[in-house]
Amino acid sequence: MPMRKFALPLLFVLLLGCRTDDDPQASLEAAVQQLQDNLQAKKTAAVLDQLHSEFLAQQANDRDWAKRTMTLLFLRHNNVKVLALSKASVIDVTYRDKGYTDAQVALTGAEGLIPDSAGHFSVKLEWWQDEGEWKLARVEWE
Repeated sequence: MPMRKFALPLLFVLLLGCRTDDDPQASLEAAVQQLQDNLQAKKTAAVLDQLHSEFLAQQANDRDWAKRTMTLLFLRHNNVKVLALSKASVIDVTYRDKGYTDAQVALTGAEGLIPDSAGHFSVKLEWWQDEGEWKLARVEWE
């Protein structure tokens, strides 16, 4: 009985110790991973929650464009895979509320098990901290 009494508080302390809130770099990397997971799981609403209110893609496309594009992609393909071949994130040394991610990404889409479309992209993401959360503000790709 005494062990159970301390087990829950100890677990709580351990979980708090693993939080990334105090480490901006770890929190940025977690946001990048969450974006990849949300895209692959086809969670449009979750992706939109990660976008900053001033989001722009390719310097011209806004959040509405992102929503329409995801909807079309997710309807067209039953299976979507987002493979980060490489990714590196850094916090801006001058503006600590900005972070950047450079990634090489392979996207595949499939009606069934075998991909029927694929592409390789060099992606640059700019993240802004908004009320303690990293939000995707800018994205460009080649």
